[in-house]
Amino acid sequence: MGDAKIRMPSSQGGLVRYFDEYKSKIELKPGTVIVLAVIVILIELLLHAQLG
Repeated sequence: MGDAKIRMPSSQGGLVRYFDEYKSKIELKPGTVIVLAVIVILIELLLHAQLG
């Protein structure tokens, strides 16, 4: 039958690490995100209290 070698694809073939290449222009600290979330929740509660 001759040379019947099976070639497996490379484990890294075609993979691109996008997280290494992309740097966001907007960077927020985790504390800032939590404060903004609390502010949005408080505004939502105030709106429901006034409309309800």
